[in-house]
Amino acid sequence: MRETITTEAELREVIGSSTPVVQSKISDRLNDLTRQFVERSPFMLLATSSPDGSCDVSPRGDPAGFVHILDEETLLVPERPGNKLADSLRNVLANPHVGLLFLVPGVGDTLRVNGRAALTTDPTLLEPLAVEGKTIIPVRDNKILLTRDRAVERLLRLEAELSKDPASAARAGHLQVVARRPA
Repeated sequence: MRETITTEAELREVIGSSTPVVQSKISDRLNDLTRQFVERSPFMLLATSSPDGSCDVSPRGDPAGFVHILDEETLLVPERPGNKLADSLRNVLANPHVGLLFLVPGVGDTLRVNGRAALTTDPTLLEPLAVEGKTIIPVRDNKILLTRDRAVERLLRLEAELSKDPASAARAGHLQVVARRPA
């Protein structure tokens, strides 16, 4: 690379600054609109990082509203049975900073929540979320932003195109076979 950006000042020279309208959307607590988004979302991505800086993004999903709202500052993310690698959970133990990205099918907006997580086995918190759940991840100290996401809008347009010609879509099984072929 010829020109590497190394400071925020250099970055701002390239991309500019966000507008006051965008800045006004950032909050430290849920409001009626962001609460509705969480309640309607059946899918969320949980981003964590280990002490050495290795990152992990884990998809989480269940019927809409699977992430519960304890109060305007606290979300409860249930841990569901999975592959038991526990990458996200181990990362939270070592580094509580997390990022959540909520999606609602057919909607071009995303809800981003950055906060601090912990693991708990508190039965009063687990009971309403129980589906073989053994732990729950409360997330607080939030930075919340509901925004129009151009990447999601492009995905929605692509999905509409692919629905006209489903045979043109790559299938996950096909992608796995291709990925495993020797070079």
